[in-house]
Amino acid sequence: MATTSRRTFLAATGAAAASAALGVPARAQTLRKLKVGKAVTTSFPFAGLEIGQESGIWKANGLDIEIAAFRGDGQMQQALTAGSIDFGFGSGPGMGYAAKGVPAHAVASIADRPQNMALIVGNNSNIKSAADLKGKRIGVTTAGSLTDWLARAIAKKQGWKQEDIEVVPMGEIRTRLPAMQSGEIPANVTATESAFELQQQGLGKVLLTFGEIVDHFHTHVVFALDKHINGDPELVKQFLQAWFQIAKYIKENRKETVRIVAKVMSVSEPIVEQAYDIELSMMSFDGKFDPQAIEVIRNSLKELDILDFIPKASDMYVDKFVPVVVK
Repeated sequence: MATTSRRTFLAATGAAAASAALGVPARAQTLRKLKVGKAVTTSFPFAGLEIGQESGIWKANGLDIEIAAFRGDGQMQQALTAGSIDFGFGSGPGMGYAAKGVPAHAVASIADRPQNMALIVGNNSNIKSAADLKGKRIGVTTAGSLTDWLARAIAKKQGWKQEDIEVVPMGEIRTRLPAMQSGEIPANVTATESAFELQQQGLGKVLLTFGEIVDHFHTHVVFALDKHINGDPELVKQFLQAWFQIAKYIKENRKETVRIVAKVMSVSEPIVEQAYDIELSMMSFDGKFDPQAIEVIRNSLKELDILDFIPKASDMYVDKFVPVVVK
């Protein structure tokens, strides 16, 4: 009983300390419970959800969140449709689901250029730059995925025809490794942390990150249920205020961020440390949407077969909550 009491005391003092450090008054009222989903676990920015829990930032803002991890945007959008989560962290192209009837819209950008995705080549490859990829095969997860679109973006960036690069869907990076090592698939698209981990293990070389290929993009956004956007806008503001305090914490607390992200993503701390500056360079600290990025995503929705038409920008997101000024 004494141990439990001590833990309760430490948790309470920890939350109070976080509130004081953030300049946010501790709330005596009951915390608002929310369910928050993230499309995948292998995302540095998405690990901010857990960082907010460990730092006490969610509770300092009157929120108690329960985190649910999904196997991709599609599954998370199903959860939003069912109303089983209140907010979702997913990809920019996921904004297209609102045009398909999902009762949720993007309310803020959390990561822009896709620095968190990389192209890795085999150790024995003679590919030295993106210009050497013409006529080559590139491995991706599935047809119509973000990895598929990013691989095709290389051809567009180089001014080539789409068929000048052959995109080969082969599942997760581990299943593609033998093909890369044999030279059958000389290059693969994967998460930056995974690419660095493979490089560290001597299984490949990181050629580039896709922030070098795609100038304007929203890699990750926050979705809110329409019932909150329209019926409880103060909740959305409260949630986003907490999130961008977390983003500020990530920027200012490197050591703690690396520790928590490594644990959440199940990769080593040295790998996260190596990726930290790259990941930080793509994060948004106020949530603003970039009109050029929206145009890129609008067109990508048809290219990825998420939609069979190009939607109106106004059908994809709501911008009345941004920019967020962190208190």
